This record gives sequence, C-alpha cells and structure tokens, in this order.
Amino acid sequence: MPVNLPTSTENVNPAEPQAGVNKINLFLQKLTSVPLAEKLFFIQHLGIMLKAGISLSTALKTLAKQTTNKRFARIIADISRNVEKGVSFTESLKPHEKIFGQLFINMIESGEISGKLEEVLKRLYLQFKKNHELLSKVKGALIYPIVILIAMSGIGTFMMIAVVPKITAMFKDFNAELPLATKLLIKFSDSLVANGLLYLVALIVVILTIVQLIKTKRGRYAFHGLLLKLPIFSPIIKKINLARFARTTSSLLKTDIMIIKSFQIAANVLGNVHYRQALMEMSDKIKKGGTINEVVANYPKLFPPVVAQMIAVGEDTGELDYILEELAEFYEGEIDQTMNNLPAIIEPILILVLGLVVGGIAVAVIMPMYALTSVI
Repeated sequence: MPVNLPTSTENVNPAEPQAGVNKINLFLQKLTSVPLAEKLFFIQHLGIMLKAGISLSTALKTLAKQTTNKRFARIIADISRNVEKGVSFTESLKPHEKIFGQLFINMIESGEISGKLEEVLKRLYLQFKKNHELLSKVKGALIYPIVILIAMSGIGTFMMIAVVPKITAMFKDFNAELPLATKLLIKFSDSLVANGLLYLVALIVVILTIVQLIKTKRGRYAFHGLLLKLPIFSPIIKKINLARFARTTSSLLKTDIMIIKSFQIAANVLGNVHYRQALMEMSDKIKKGGTINEVVANYPKLFPPVVAQMIAVGEDTGELDYILEELAEFYEGEIDQTMNNLPAIIEPILILVLGLVVGGIAVAVIMPMYALTSVI
C-alpha cells in the first residue's frame, strides 16, 4: 500500500514568512529617524499641491509615494487614510507627534480652524528650513575640530605604541640616569603597550557611563548647565536657543496661538533644559498676570537685556510676532558669523595642544641623547 510522505511545503502557509518579514521591516523602520530634509520636502510640496487645488487626502497619498524614507512614507499613508475617513488633519497627525512635534501639529490645527492652512504650511516651511540651516551650520563648523582631535589621538596612540618603544629601547641598554621626562614617557609607553586593550575597554565604559548619566534628568540638567558655562561654546549655545525661541514663538503668534501656549510649545523645541524650564516658568507667570518683558527680564543669564527690551517694544506696539522675527534673524546672523569664525578660534588652541604634546615627546627623547653623547 503506497504511503504518501509529507513534502517540505505541506501545511505551510506562504503568507506566514511574508508576515514575519513585514514585522521585521516595520521594526527596523521604527529604529530609523526621519531626516529634517524629508519633512521640508513634505511641507513644501503639500503647500504647493493644496495651493494648486488638489485635495488634502490626494496630496498626502501622492507624497507618501514620493517620499524616499520608508518609515515616513508609511506614516504619511496612514495620515492619508485617516483624512479620507473624515478625520481632521490635526487629529490624524497627533498619533505621530514624535515625528512632527507639537509646533507642527499646533500650527496645523490653527491653520485648519482659521482656514489658512496654505499660509501656515508656508510659515512651517520657513521655520523648518531655518532650523535645518542652523543645524547644518553648527555641524559643519564642528566637523573640523572633531576630525583634528580624532587624528591627533590616533597619531599620538600610534607613536606611543609603535614608535616610542623602539626609540627608548636603546636607553634601557645604558645604565645612565635618565631625565624624569624620559622615565615618564617610557613608563607611559610600556603601560599602554601592556594594557592597551584594558585602557580601551575602560575608556568605552567611561563614555557609556557618562552618556547614560546625561540621559537622566539630573545628569542632563547638570550637563546642560556646564555647557552654558564653557568659554567658547556657551555664547554659541545661548544664541542657538535664543534664535529658536524667537523664531518659534513668532511663528506661533502669527498663527493666532496664545502667548502662554506659544511659550509652552517653544519650550519643547529648545534643546537646552535650562531654557526649557525657564520658558515653562515664564508661561506660568504670564498666566498669573505678569507682562512678557518683565517675566523675560527675570532670567538675565539666559535672556540678555536686549531681548527683554525688544519684547517690551513689541508689546507696546502690538507687533510682538514681527519683533521676535527680527530678533530671530539677528541671532541667526550672529550664529552664522560665529560658525564661520569658529575654526579660526579653535585652530590656535588645537595647534598649541599639538605643539605641547609633540614638544614634550621630543624633549623626552632628545634630552637623554645629549646626556649619552656627552658621556661617550
């Protein structure tokens, strides 16, 4: 009697492997961030399509197909489906607040209520574009010193492990008394050769520990406070936060969002914890009846007197949103100039440090050579 042996494909649902692959893809997409450039593309083209008379759901569906970032495309497609079902654009955005942020959602809500969604999208595009330019300038200016520091560390480590031991090996064959600098150089080089892996592991552990501490509430507060006291970087950080505060608050006020809520939203946009806390405290004080310029003047370490004075002018004239826009442009110009000058400021410091290190090694190597030559 013939026996039907089960084949390897029996009782296997072909949809199950595909479902597993889809789950993995969704998980990987969640780990990827949505670049600011993608959001700029989305805002700009959505505004253009709405201005051309294309419906919101159709525009969203089209943008979902054009977006190169798979995670962002999936989010836009989800928003499009909700809009087609009759859900408002604002409510469709709220489940994706981590991607778009409170600023975007609140301004879209204001645009829907006032019927000026196209105008709001135009302002949002300007806001995001300025943020993108700001971040690009900061990153571009910091690349040079970071590359130099990494190169210096790599070359220094290579010299201590591969070059210095060969040079100092000849000194060990002589019984002459070596200078203190040479002894320290030899000890450090020998220790690095013998325990290099241990030092590397210890360095990684220290870095990871510091990163984890910064992620805590107290650690972040202390770290951000330290950044505001550093000689070179403190003015840059303050100007960046002031520019973002002024630009964000101006955009929110232009879309008829109340000043208290504008300060609360702006607090979430700023990167420094101390500025965030100050803005939240300001919103509470304004709610209790305080004027904006007086409230701002209570934080002179974070907000210079010129900011409070310009805000006072804006309050008196009823043009606070335009005054803040002018203030944002002023600080953005200051940041631009500072970022252009930053390499010239840091370069002498890097050259000085490099000169001290190289000079120290050179002195430690050359001194015993002169001593040995005089003995011979």
